[in-house]
Amino acid sequence: MNDESDQALPRVLIIDDSRMVRASIIRHVRDRFEVREEADGEAGWQTLMVDPTIQAVITDIGMPNLDGYGLLERIRKSRISRINTLPVVVISGDDEPDVRVKAKSAGATDFISKSIGNVELLARLEALTQLARTQRDLEESRAALATVSPTDPASGLATPSYLHYHAAQELSLAHRRHGDLSVMVIEIDQFDNLIARYGAHVAQLVNRKLSKILATKLRQEDTVAELAPARFVIVSPATNMDGACAFAMRLRTAIDHIVMTYREERIRIQITIGLAAAEPGRTQTVSHLIGVAMQRIAVGRAEGGNRVMGAKGEVTPEMASVTVRAPVSIDQYLLQLRTAGLDPGLRRQLPDAIRTLLPLLELIESEFPSGLPLATLARVAETGLVNAAPKGE
Repeated sequence: MNDESDQALPRVLIIDDSRMVRASIIRHVRDRFEVREEADGEAGWQTLMVDPTIQAVITDIGMPNLDGYGLLERIRKSRISRINTLPVVVISGDDEPDVRVKAKSAGATDFISKSIGNVELLARLEALTQLARTQRDLEESRAALATVSPTDPASGLATPSYLHYHAAQELSLAHRRHGDLSVMVIEIDQFDNLIARYGAHVAQLVNRKLSKILATKLRQEDTVAELAPARFVIVSPATNMDGACAFAMRLRTAIDHIVMTYREERIRIQITIGLAAAEPGRTQTVSHLIGVAMQRIAVGRAEGGNRVMGAKGEVTPEMASVTVRAPVSIDQYLLQLRTAGLDPGLRRQLPDAIRTLLPLLELIESEFPSGLPLATLARVAETGLVNAAPKGE
């Protein structure tokens, strides 16, 4: 990238039929963003089609020609990846819950009131445009993936491009098999303060320490990459939201207990984690899931940080199911079974193996009905007790 592109302000598109509203928003954001404006959804859509530099959209709902809901539908159904992944903020004077829910269901990334303060509006827009830039960088790097090492030599983690490429394959597989996949974005709290107090070198060492910790906490099938300084993403196949919540809680607790020393001063770090999971029957992209997780981190950061944020807000130890366990690797399970037989350790893992295989068994039964005892197997997987299945069933 040249110096000119590095210094260019991110461009946002503001769509509202009120000239006064557009002028008010522009006045708030013009120091941080380059702005294009349109007066209705149809004109906004045409601008999106011809301007590839737009990184976020702010739109009203009630507009002539094409309203906000119709515009959202076109954006999310577009076959152009730079358009269907764009962050879209709905800004409306109607803050009723049903309007907010409808906008979110239509594909809005965020919903804000027209009475929002200047600081909050800028903070949300900056988070969204940073996400858009990350998404575009990932898309641009995918083409070069075959000639680039999948491992970042500095961190030892996967490169963002490889993570995106590999996660897209896993997500496609999960959709085909009606399986699960979760995304976890991890951010070091108050990282700017860490730099200001100890310097960039120490902050980098803290960042590297967290990289090593994450690498040791993962299963073989998980992938972790560093998206930006102090921000990491983990993609976990065959893991639903409950499993992701349980893992995130364990990870946050582990980080809380770590103490680093610099010139006889003890340094502790805290993290905020945002979670997202693939939804069965809904077409989603890895970029979208990462974006959802980042939005949840922003909420957690606003609430003070040091939190795990899921689909319903903060995840607490009381909310995380104590019975959730990570899926086992079936390949490793079979290898141990062939070499050592059904020893006590493998027997204890049987419920986890059944839970991992259950979506495949359900698919087999639906395609080739053979009387598989799915209800019994599901009960075993849920209770975690091998003897939960009656012998005669």
